[in-house]
Amino acid sequence: MTVDVQALNEFVLIGSAVTLLAILAVRLSSRAGLPSLLIYLLMGVALGEAGLGIPFEDAELTQALGFAALAVILAEGGLTTNWRQMRSSIRLGASLATLGIVVSVTLVAIAGHYLLGLPWQLAVLLGAVCSPTDAAAVFSVLRVVPLPKRLTGALEAESGLNDAPTVVLVVLVSTGAVSDHHPGVVVAMVVGQLLGGVAVGLAAGFGGAWLMRRAALPTAGLYPLAVLSLTFLSYGAAAAAQASGFAAVYVAALVLGNSELPHRGATRSFAEGVAWLAQIGLFVMLGLLLSPGRITLSTVGLALAAGLVLTLVARPISVAVSAVVQPMPWRELAFLSWAGLRGAVPIVLTTIPLAEGIDGSERLFDLVFVMVVVFTLLTGPTLPWAARVLRVARRSEPRDLDVEAAPLERVAADLLQVTISPRSLMHGVEVGELRLPQGASVSLVIRDDQTLVPERRTVLRAGDHLLVVTPRRQREQTEKRLRQVSRGGRLAQWLGPVR
Repeated sequence: MTVDVQALNEFVLIGSAVTLLAILAVRLSSRAGLPSLLIYLLMGVALGEAGLGIPFEDAELTQALGFAALAVILAEGGLTTNWRQMRSSIRLGASLATLGIVVSVTLVAIAGHYLLGLPWQLAVLLGAVCSPTDAAAVFSVLRVVPLPKRLTGALEAESGLNDAPTVVLVVLVSTGAVSDHHPGVVVAMVVGQLLGGVAVGLAAGFGGAWLMRRAALPTAGLYPLAVLSLTFLSYGAAAAAQASGFAAVYVAALVLGNSELPHRGATRSFAEGVAWLAQIGLFVMLGLLLSPGRITLSTVGLALAAGLVLTLVARPISVAVSAVVQPMPWRELAFLSWAGLRGAVPIVLTTIPLAEGIDGSERLFDLVFVMVVVFTLLTGPTLPWAARVLRVARRSEPRDLDVEAAPLERVAADLLQVTISPRSLMHGVEVGELRLPQGASVSLVIRDDQTLVPERRTVLRAGDHLLVVTPRRQREQTEKRLRQVSRGGRLAQWLGPVR
């Protein structure tokens, strides 16, 4: 076996240049309010046959690498999700990921067959691949939209869990196995795989947390590797047990990310970096797989029609039906409907029928690709506007107070970096008047690039940067108290709770 060193060198050169450009593009996409996936997809198209001419048509390889990248993205999502914030909305999130998927697939499939003229198999596949939301697409935009915890929790839970049932459904439809079973049996198979994956994820998460607390690894850099390995162990174990690996990896990561583990901060940072790398590689690869010459006006028309049905009919109805288990005000449900961004997941799922050689699978891939690009461009930049119009944006934190946290692992505490904005009513308040929870304290004030060790009578000013140390168990109450003072000043104790 010989190795083409020249080809390897060219791959390293092009790969590193594309990765660097993709990283720099994150700033551009965040400023424009667009998910970075669009830029990565277009980079892939530019590198492909319509641009630099790099040939790539391997659907099976794309499917395998796509599933691996989705597992990495789900692991990062679980590790960085705050369970306390998600817990209040877990019922709605789980309902959206199961009942909502059923409703959405049904409506899109019916519209695809009777309105768009697709065969039933392609119509069902269209509904199945387009129904799940994409965590990477959703939260690349929602980072700049301050929302109540119940909304972010529902979106996080939905995007983390809805991949599992749709993957099972797409595989069953693509292989023709769905026609061999009664619809009730198919539903039981999907639910069984989802529950099995959750069970494996819980076992791997709690078992891994127990192991990591007792393992004395020689260097801090091994802990992030060990935690990610545990999440992928859950994926492999679930797949071997004929359960959902995606559900297992997300649940395991969620448990590990919310456990008291050594070097949690380093683990989360490492996971975020690996997830960004996975997103870049995944989206560029999907762009390479596209053949722009195949896209016709008919394909664009079908994509627009399918996207309108999904966005304006299937998504709102699925959200309304799912909310039966956890009712919410109509404004919040309307925002959840509009925030159902699609990203890499639908495009990756279309590689399953493409690899199976289903008639019309290339047309389906092109249709879904166009739909994802167009409707991400439509809905992504409008999310901040929709949050303001529907009055669901949480106004207190970004306008009055900016809080960032860093872990202090040795003492199970967190260091909060607080910036007092010109709008904040914390201006003029003495440190002693903050009345933080027991154990929390303001350790340092940075004012006009000068450091100041505060006393109880130190008066805070707009523009000050505070370093607040709080026990981890008191962190939520400490942040809540800071925001109360930021909104109400000295009279915060007589105001209502912060939304």
